[in-house]
Formats: sequence, C-alpha cells, structure tokens
Amino acid sequence: MQTTKFILASRASPLALQQANWVRSELERLVAGCRVEILRVRTTGDRMRQAPLAQIGGKGLFTKEIEEALLDGRAHFAVHSLKDLPTNLPEGLTLAAIPVREDTRDALISRSGQPLGELGREARVGTGSVRRAAQLKRLRPDLRIEPLRGNLDTRLRKLREGPLDAIVLAAAGLRRLGLADQITEYFDQQSLCPAVGQGALGIEARAGDEDTLRVLAALEDPWARMTITAERSLLQGLGGGCQVPIAAYAHRQQESICLTAIVIRPDGSQWCTDTECSPLRIAEGDGERLRETAEALGRKVAENLLEQGAGKILQEALRDETALPSPQTP
Repeated sequence: MQTTKFILASRASPLALQQANWVRSELERLVAGCRVEILRVRTTGDRMRQAPLAQIGGKGLFTKEIEEALLDGRAHFAVHSLKDLPTNLPEGLTLAAIPVREDTRDALISRSGQPLGELGREARVGTGSVRRAAQLKRLRPDLRIEPLRGNLDTRLRKLREGPLDAIVLAAAGLRRLGLADQITEYFDQQSLCPAVGQGALGIEARAGDEDTLRVLAALEDPWARMTITAERSLLQGLGGGCQVPIAAYAHRQQESICLTAIVIRPDGSQWCTDTECSPLRIAEGDGERLRETAEALGRKVAENLLEQGAGKILQEALRDETALPSPQTP
C-alpha cells in the first residue's frame, strides 16, 4: 500500500496540539496509507498574550499565519477551533471538513467549588471573552469581570494563585485535555449561549487540492456541518466576529433544526434574542439542500435580531471601550 504524507498546520498550544493529534490519528485510522506530520505555527493571538482580545482587534488573530502556511504550500491542511475561524475565508481556501462536534457549553471552575449562583457578592470571575462577560453580567450584575488570557494551564494557574474566585471556559477544551473533573458547573445554552462554532473543529485546505480534500472527507460529520453552517450564516448576516457580543446555538429538535441567538450589550444591560426552527423535510444525503436550509435559517435569525435593534448594540460595542474587561489583569 502506497503511503501518502500530509502536513497539518496547527497552533502550538497544548489544546491546539491535542486537537491536531486527534485529527492525525483519525485520518491515519480511517484512510489507508495516510501519514500526517504536524507543522507548529505561532499566530498573532499567541504572540500578543497580555492584551485583551477585543483590544487587539481584527479578524483571524489565531488563523492568519496558519492560512499563510496553506497558501504558500508549507502545509496541506490546517485544524482550527472553529469559533476562531472568520466566516469569510481567504481566496483559494475552503472549510474542507467539520468532524463530529464536542460539547458546546461553557463551564465554570470556582476555587470554592460553588456554582455561579452561590458565589459571594462582587465575586471576581475571569474570562477573555466579551460574549461571556456580557452574559455573566446579565446573570449576575454584581460580578467583577476580570480579563483572562493564556492557554488552559495558565488560566487554571491564575485561578489557583490569583485573586479570582472563578473562571469560565469552553467545556470542549477542558474535556479534550482530560480536565473535565475540574468543572464546577456547566451552563446550559439558554443561560450562557455559546460562541458560534464552539465545540467544533474546522479543517481548512486549499480549494483546488483534490487529493487532500478527498482524504479529509473521511472526517466530515453532516450534522456538525449543518449546525455550524446555520451559526456562521447568522454571524455573517450580523457582520460580527469572534470578539463581539454575539452568541448562537444550533441544535436538532425532533425533525427540525433550531437556532437560538443573542446579541447583548457588553455590560449585560440590554439584549436581543431570537429562536427559529426549520423543518428537515429533506433526505439527509442531500447535502446541498441541507446547506441551503441551514444558511436560510441563519439569515432569518439575523434579520429578526436586526429588526429588534441588534445593529445598534453591535455598533456601540465596537466603539465603546466598556466592551473590554477591566484592565487590572489578575
């Protein structure tokens, strides 16, 4: 059996490498003769570790340099946390595969072992996400939200050593690194709506590289693709990125796909939310019709939110420095 070698580009953080190694082992298991090597790439978001993400600005903080490795031929494909991947990809690149999706929820880890509702008044909660900060303030206006950057180990160390009472992270990352036992509380998607694409991996490749695309098709999960398509269609309809207070969650409900989304002021004082469902009266093998259904659902929810005033909230968030957590880094 002839062996074909592929180069996979990835960030070098422990979570990114865990995800890349999972993709490598799955491809080598599913595709006979496939061998994968990992190219570690340092991104802008990795280099600028101290500043809050929203303050750095711009899209593709964790993807630009990786995409350059694809375009110049140093790598055949790349693995991203899909919530980091902008909705508009560079010309010549495509979202080649979306594997089965992990847990979409956010999770709280507290030093005391208490859930959010039992933390003391003005408890300090760390997060690097405007989306999480805004929704936490909606749930508990008294909370003191503190900025938090770094990989998972760094964030957990800051919780242990610093003045923080709790931190909020994506459950998927904790589960992938075997740290689920440290979770104090899972937030349901109605209480703390997740980021677009949260819990999913996006595998990006050159659009014309047929050999690579054929191999990557082994990892595709149709239902993950459909939920991600609906969420990213919503995000595109609102013109948002990963560092604006937009949250969305697509899921299956009986014979329908449902999409819930929220646009919220960074201080949690005002929000717009909407839920819409589309029946799945299409054979699941009809990928093009399923994609069209998901895209239309995302556009519909975006239109409903804009009618409620979401555009004004987003404009204010982008120009208002209060979108950023307090500058006192723990």
